[in-house]
Amino acid sequence: MKQIPMLDLQAEYQYMKEDIDAAIGRCLQHQKWILGPEVRELEERLSEYLGVRHCVGASSGTEALVLSLRAMAIKLKGQEYFERSDEIITTPFTFTATGDAILRSGATPVFVDIDPKTYNIDPDGIREYLSSPSGEKVIGIVPVHLYGQACDMEAIMDIAATHGLFVLEDVAQAFGGRWRGRKLGAIGTAGAFSFFPSKNLGGFGDGGMISTDDDEIAELVRMLLRHGGRDKYNVEHIGYNARLDTLQAAVVLAKMKYVDEFNRRRTGIAGLYNEGLAGIPGLELPVAVRRTADEDTCHVYHQYTLRTEEREGIQAYLREMGVSTMVYYPYPLHRMEVFGSGRSRSLGSLGNAERSSEGVFSLPIEPLQGTEATQYVIGCIKEYFSQRQGRGGL
Repeated sequence: MKQIPMLDLQAEYQYMKEDIDAAIGRCLQHQKWILGPEVRELEERLSEYLGVRHCVGASSGTEALVLSLRAMAIKLKGQEYFERSDEIITTPFTFTATGDAILRSGATPVFVDIDPKTYNIDPDGIREYLSSPSGEKVIGIVPVHLYGQACDMEAIMDIAATHGLFVLEDVAQAFGGRWRGRKLGAIGTAGAFSFFPSKNLGGFGDGGMISTDDDEIAELVRMLLRHGGRDKYNVEHIGYNARLDTLQAAVVLAKMKYVDEFNRRRTGIAGLYNEGLAGIPGLELPVAVRRTADEDTCHVYHQYTLRTEEREGIQAYLREMGVSTMVYYPYPLHRMEVFGSGRSRSLGSLGNAERSSEGVFSLPIEPLQGTEATQYVIGCIKEYFSQRQGRGGL
């Protein structure tokens, strides 16, 4: 029986082995493990790649979000943290870290429903909340480019400009993605990236990055991640030990050489899935949004996510056939205990997020996954739905 994993980091390492081993070897030679030369080089390379003035390494994608929000609080309000009365709009359909970072910055997350086709936050919902009596409490928006698909950044930035809000892009799943020709993470006030091993650009452990064109935010972030000051022995703010590790920076630098190639491979696999799974009743395929055929907007398929009322059955069948699947995410944030007890607000019932959490599942989209393996996954899914139809199950 074939075994098709969600991700094959061993295969990826062998593909990049020479570059990665050389990068680690250089670290072993210079022994500068804390804020070594690779950290600065990665920051400069990413600034150039994204087209922003500043990139600042951090210890994780989560801390990149927290550091960005803390810097916003200091810059905008002249205080260490936001207040509970300060509200930040975000999506309920994301990883816990997005909402948790808002809480850790002192603010209150406001969950607005998603577009059921893209799974990203719905700009119309943002407008609706801002037009309500509570809208005057909103200070910012944290859109999440989920699964590698860009949010409607034109609409979100227009809303932010109208209401005087900051925009912090959560780009943890969308490194290399674009919206109308601009790299994600270079559009909002700041962007937060994750280098978790499974990401499109991942290291060998935790790591993250903040991107911004704002000089003051960049400087504040650099202070906060080093205990809160320019001089760690004489600090100015409540800080963290949240530096990007030199070894992780070295690995990410080595893998940057391959990130665009691997994103193209992901897109190619998604194209095969789209072609092979089209027209199956009861199975919703992901949508890559473009307004025009020649628009430079790129979905980088961190995940290839389907939706069906048959999720439990199809996952069980694929498991029997050796095909791995995952659910991202089984619980929307507003249903989690940590966001209860008045710690968050919501606009309406958030029905699209809830229905999505009940029906989505993701297929393997390992960049080195061959066509034969992809066609095998397609064949298994077709066989499952064919059997269900034959038994009158759909």
